[in-house]
Amino acid sequence: MTPDDYAAIAQRLDRYAAVPDDVLTEVVARDGRCFWASERDGIPELSGEDTPDRELAARLCAGCPVIDECLELDLRTAGDRTVGVWGALAEADRRAVHRIWRWRRASDEGGAQR
Repeated sequence: MTPDDYAAIAQRLDRYAAVPDDVLTEVVARDGRCFWASERDGIPELSGEDTPDRELAARLCAGCPVIDECLELDLRTAGDRTVGVWGALAEADRRAVHRIWRWRRASDEGGAQR
């Protein structure tokens, strides 16, 4: 992924800025594909390595209807201490998105216009 990819993802999440945490949590828990998947579905464990974890994220989250909501929730709650697969992104990718996401949210709070 490139910095432009991370910026586009962060921009896409702007629509969730005003959604309360409890609403995001409910939606992700209710509709998230990963909440209903199990090891017997062939979902492997995280390795901690970027390439296998990116592949796992793509596989686990394929077709999930709440990818953006999931990513927004993780960025809010874990920030740069993120672990696992959230929002179809591996940890390294989420950390890169988090930097841009945090900057965008800080800009919004300060009244900056885009």
